[in-house]
Amino acid sequence: MTGAPIERLFPAPGPVLDPSAAGDAQLLEWYSAPAGVDPGTPWVSFNFVASLDGAATVDGRSGGLGNAADQRIFSLLRRHADVVLVGAQTIRAEGYAGELLNAAGQQWRRENGKSAHPAVAVVSGSLDLDPAGEFFTLAPVRPIIITTASAPAARRAALSAVADVVDAGDADLDINAVVAVLAERGLLRIHSEGGPHVLGSFTAAGRVDELCLTLSPALAGAGAGRITAGPAAADLASMELAHVLRSGSMLFLRYLRSKR
Repeated sequence: MTGAPIERLFPAPGPVLDPSAAGDAQLLEWYSAPAGVDPGTPWVSFNFVASLDGAATVDGRSGGLGNAADQRIFSLLRRHADVVLVGAQTIRAEGYAGELLNAAGQQWRRENGKSAHPAVAVVSGSLDLDPAGEFFTLAPVRPIIITTASAPAARRAALSAVADVVDAGDADLDINAVVAVLAERGLLRIHSEGGPHVLGSFTAAGRVDELCLTLSPALAGAGAGRITAGPAAADLASMELAHVLRSGSMLFLRYLRSKR
């Protein structure tokens, strides 16, 4: 176990959680599905880190904004997921090769009636991914690539050898179809780790149920993008604060889609 102690500030002060299995169990409870959520209905959550001045990355990667406590929560959130959903740019920038959960995480999933490793899905209209890259060659489960009917045929054929390539839209990705494609496979708890265009597209489609945002105590300055990009949303998507956790000067915010 790694990371500094984590404590809950809201909705009520909670125990200070040292890096331990017991502490992880409490964190998993705090991040469990909200009461009243139909387990048979898709639930889409996002996890991002941002600086105090809104930067989503440092030198093109999000990792520079986090710390050990952030990585601890980042890893624990994957335990609840049926599928980890990412954009192709996130794969190219962050890697995602090999197992996404450690042995303890895989054991927890088995003990809770899940497969040892969540499915991994990538959304990509262009299919600009290397089928010989380590994301595919070291994948613990066969990846799912969600694209459009107009995607390049040659790239589709090459990727079909190492992944399940499915369509969700004709010329543009249809976010509702993305959710439906995953739901048809029984992947209802959809957990996305980026990138910004994925969050922007889901926000525009009104399909963000949860946002877990780590607020890093840093000023990145001008130049870095926000955690969201792409199409503008027609309306504000109202969210409600579910909890605030703290580790040192870093805050962990969990927001759920407003019921109003």
